[in-house]
Amino acid sequence: MDDRRTVKVSKYLSRHLRHQPGRIGLTLDENGWVEIDALVAAAEAHGFRFTRAELDHVVAVNDKQRFAVEGGRIRASQGHSVDVDLGLAPATPPPYLFHGTVARNTAAIRAEGLRPMNRHAVHLSPDRETATRVGARRGRPVVLLVDAGAMHRDGHVFQVSANGVWLTAAVPPGYLRFPAQHAS
Repeated sequence: MDDRRTVKVSKYLSRHLRHQPGRIGLTLDENGWVEIDALVAAAEAHGFRFTRAELDHVVAVNDKQRFAVEGGRIRASQGHSVDVDLGLAPATPPPYLFHGTVARNTAAIRAEGLRPMNRHAVHLSPDRETATRVGARRGRPVVLLVDAGAMHRDGHVFQVSANGVWLTAAVPPGYLRFPAQHAS
């Protein structure tokens, strides 16, 4: 499977397992799972064909481990805009987490903090390198430091997804540190 095909299948899976399952007639269960056979059949019925082997390849090689397979079922690990309960227990975060964004977003973030936007939770990275890659998807990255330890002590709840992404409802501005060039 070439890289272009891998990306195409991955994007298709993300779209329909995170945001628009109904577009192809899928219904996710309350925890976001769907039978793989139903997914493959629904995709084919809507003009997009992929094999189980291609799906397994995408799941295996995805650098962000966006998908989880359990038996004959699959789900997105996080990032849903549709209502699902991933069943993640509260977890104690490391002292600091990171968030990748771009410069054009920093004024709003400084004023409002980090909000989930169309997702269920704010996504935070465990290291600066991952946050840099996340921010770089939309331009030149800006990496914010999140004082997760202080947030946790102050009662904010954190969860960690199967692929290591930290989730929280929101990050108020007082818990954020901006790089020097974006500190004004």
